[in-house]
Amino acid sequence: MATQTEEFLRNHPRDVSGDIETLKTCVERLAACAQACLACADACLGERDVADLVRCIQLDLDCADVCTAAERVLTRRTAPDIQLHRILLETCVRYCQECARECDRHADMHDHCRLCADTCRLCEDACRQVLARVA
Repeated sequence: MATQTEEFLRNHPRDVSGDIETLKTCVERLAACAQACLACADACLGERDVADLVRCIQLDLDCADVCTAAERVLTRRTAPDIQLHRILLETCVRYCQECARECDRHADMHDHCRLCADTCRLCEDACRQVLARVA
């Protein structure tokens, strides 16, 4: 069964070039990553050692914003600017890498950080998959 994201991509009135499945996965993982990062930041704020988690919270919030922006831009398929998409996806990859790395530092003590790091890696991979298909 097709997801809502896939339905919108497949039913766009303009020719949507490229691999719809790869794009769909990326858009969905961007949304999941933004949600995971926001949830992790909120959970970090609830921890007793919140002062030790400031960098994690900052990266969580920044990564969520970058992923949300990328999700929104990639969803708009009318006359996309491929070079700007590439820059945005490369930025997303970098934020996901850094956020995952920081969350990994706290993963042994906080499950929310472990979950966030895993989700960031999935998002990073999905962004790389789209980048590999964009010339």
